Amino acid sequence: MADVRYSDKDLAEFKTIIDEKVAVAQKDLDALRGSLSHADDNGTDDTAHSFKMMEEGAATLSREEVAQLAGRQEKFLKHLENALIRISNKSYGVCRVTGKLIQKERLKAVPHATLSIEAKQAQG
Repeated sequence: MADVRYSDKDLAEFKTIIDEKVAVAQKDLDALRGSLSHADDNGTDDTAHSFKMMEEGAATLSREEVAQLAGRQEKFLKHLENALIRISNKSYGVCRVTGKLIQKERLKAVPHATLSIEAKQAQG
């Protein structure tokens, strides 16, 4: 029986999706970290009105909540980076429980998934 894996073409497509998600996630993490470091600085006099409204909305989040969001974002980035490693060693998209390919639709929705829907449901 041949190894079960996605083709190089499929892997390249998934890599593009993940690279885009990494870029967005990193930008979000940087914004959260910036929010944490400027939490005591309310000087928004020179900013655009829409940004000022967003800042005021973000100000309602406590430092602890922002730190929790940043922690989750760091964990998400780590999962994405691990997915990129699995792409480079061509093990990406293989369920770690069943050894079968995870459906493409699932990987497009959750690109760092390591479990097929069946294995995930069996867990819960």
